[in-house]
Amino acid sequence: MEPVLLYDTTLRDGAQGEEISFTVEDKISITKRLDDLGVHYIEGGWPGSNPRDIQYFEMVKKFQFKNAVITAFGSTRRPGISPENDPNLEAILQSQTTAVTIFGKTWDLHVEQVISTTLEENLAMISDSVKYLKMKGREVIYDAEHFFDGYKSNPDYALKTLIAANESGADFLVLCDTNGGTIPFEIENIMDEVRQKMASHYGMTTDRLSIKFGIHAHNDCNLAVANTISGVQKGALMVQGTINGYGERCGNADLTSIIPILKVKIGNPCISDENLAKLRKVSRFVAETANQVPLSSRPFVGKSAFAHKGGIHVNAIMKIPMAYEHMIPEVVGNKRRVLVSDLSGKSNIEYKAKELGIELGLNGHDGREIVEKIKKLELEGYQFDVADGSLRILMEKFTDQFKPIFDLESFRINIEKNKDCPCNAQATIKISVDGKQEITAAEGEGPVSALDNALRKALGQFFPDLDEMRLVDFKVRVMDGRDGTAAKVRVFIATRDQEEIWNTIGMSRDIIEASWQALTDSFQYKLAKR
Repeated sequence: MEPVLLYDTTLRDGAQGEEISFTVEDKISITKRLDDLGVHYIEGGWPGSNPRDIQYFEMVKKFQFKNAVITAFGSTRRPGISPENDPNLEAILQSQTTAVTIFGKTWDLHVEQVISTTLEENLAMISDSVKYLKMKGREVIYDAEHFFDGYKSNPDYALKTLIAANESGADFLVLCDTNGGTIPFEIENIMDEVRQKMASHYGMTTDRLSIKFGIHAHNDCNLAVANTISGVQKGALMVQGTINGYGERCGNADLTSIIPILKVKIGNPCISDENLAKLRKVSRFVAETANQVPLSSRPFVGKSAFAHKGGIHVNAIMKIPMAYEHMIPEVVGNKRRVLVSDLSGKSNIEYKAKELGIELGLNGHDGREIVEKIKKLELEGYQFDVADGSLRILMEKFTDQFKPIFDLESFRINIEKNKDCPCNAQATIKISVDGKQEITAAEGEGPVSALDNALRKALGQFFPDLDEMRLVDFKVRVMDGRDGTAAKVRVFIATRDQEEIWNTIGMSRDIIEASWQALTDSFQYKLAKR
């Protein structure tokens, strides 16, 4: 089986996603990670569109890559000018990449109503641009933009655009579902027709057709991954996508799903087993760099991808994991997780204790007793299936195995409000670590922020690596509003470092006390990992 080539466009198409922006340094870091993962092509950006991408291509020349070919992206020449005089093509060449990707118009609607030229001129734009770049010694990947919409509108013209690119020397013809509105059976039918018509055009059978096709899908119908796999099943030898599916509107085809489907489900040797095991870490790294909270439900690499909550399910996977799992989590660098809640049974607690390294049976405590205690707490409003960090500490306390890394002596929070200024919060905290006391103060945007900053500052005197730890989510929920401002509240905090995200929880009628419970659990969890 011929390996499918992986083409990553996170740094260009992915960066077009809402609230996503990469610095040049970010792009270099992601490039190194993608190369280490075994990606074959990395699209670095569009050098003709902005100074940042020009700077990236200048910097990336300094590095040697073991797997990836760095690719510059751009469009065909503009209407009415020669390729030699087109600034976009010149910028692509100045990037000095050995491979380039250019997109051209396939849909007659775009040709006549968007770029306002003739169908004949558009064919010349495609042909001239590919020939020019090939003459300059570049590998040319031709992206047929809006191909499937164009084919459905005017199949004869869409086919002519592919023939123009192919006969001008394009190394790959990538069929794009740019609007993301095509569904898998359409992908399959159209790709079959394209292969048959092109084979007929060149007077040969489809099995002798040597044209290399690729597939580029968007996720507007939540079918980008399915459409990509359909494309591969119909002969695509290159798949384009982004890590975590980042991209404009609803995103691009997600390589963190496509890669394991190709490798594990289809058996295509697109990546090595060793590199496949790096997939979850790469997903997390890109999310961190993009300042995006990782999606827990993301298939294969998400925190919940192999999570089990129901007691019957947990009892089964303790005996035979495949009973409720479609693959081994470690293959993609993930791990099995068992959640504990009021739906849990003794099996959940026993599995969770083993996972967390907590011995049951010590001091007379067993799994059944802990289940009952947790169910009582959940009846009061706690929710431990979304707070693994607090659950670990709670189970250690239940079994008399908890050894706090630090102890609170006291804290004080002052909030000052002036007439024309927002509230200003200041926190002073006294903690002890191994009998040594530390007193610090810090300001914050609010009382919890000030307390977080003060605790972080105090602990930093003993544990200097806390800089990598950051809070990524903070939620407060009133448990029963009938008590008004005296109601019990639940505080949920999500924290992350370079390796994982963990969640902690606190509950009290005092929002500061509830916040402190969640906050201190978060720091205790992080420091215990050391």
